[in-house]
Amino acid sequence: MQNWFKTMLIAALSFVCVIGFSSPGIGQSLLSAISQNATPHTLEQPADLATKADIQNNLRAAQSVLMAQGMTVSPFKTYVAIMGGDQIVPNAVMAPSIGTVGAALAGNRLIVRGSFKDMSSPLRDYATDPLDPPNPNITSAFHIHQGMASENGPFQYALDVMLDETGYGGRVMGDYMLTDEQLAALDSNMLYVDVHTTWYRGGELRGVLMAE
Repeated sequence: MQNWFKTMLIAALSFVCVIGFSSPGIGQSLLSAISQNATPHTLEQPADLATKADIQNNLRAAQSVLMAQGMTVSPFKTYVAIMGGDQIVPNAVMAPSIGTVGAALAGNRLIVRGSFKDMSSPLRDYATDPLDPPNPNITSAFHIHQGMASENGPFQYALDVMLDETGYGGRVMGDYMLTDEQLAALDSNMLYVDVHTTWYRGGELRGVLMAE
């Protein structure tokens, strides 16, 4: 009896599938019903949505500087960087921290705005933990470097950092006049941003500035 029931159930399901998918209207209804009750693997997770929101906020903040000076959107380009520990060279970092950067370029002037959160430890203080030899231009732990994604390139600029109340997150900003070499590097995806902490002195987060 049990085997007979299984056989009939399989036959009924087969009949529904054959009829449904051979009839566009019914097939479409079935697919719609299935999709409404399924959870596709492409469903955006809350963390992804938060990252996208951060990117858009940073982009708007960078663009607003130029637009406040009378520029329209068309004369400038925009760039974004999604920072992660997996991009640290030579050894990836496993940490819950995340950072995003938005930038607007008008001529050779680059306006940068960014944010970061959930760092593993306080940001590296180059006044008490300097490079050898020290570099007086490194005034914060959040930097722009020039180089390929597979290498650690030379320091270019330090961003101004404003920590939040936790001390493990905050916002960054910068306003720079790029050289012709830096402009070419930006167009070739060879300018990247990174942030350094006391636990990860060589960098905890990193991301390449990419044209939006």
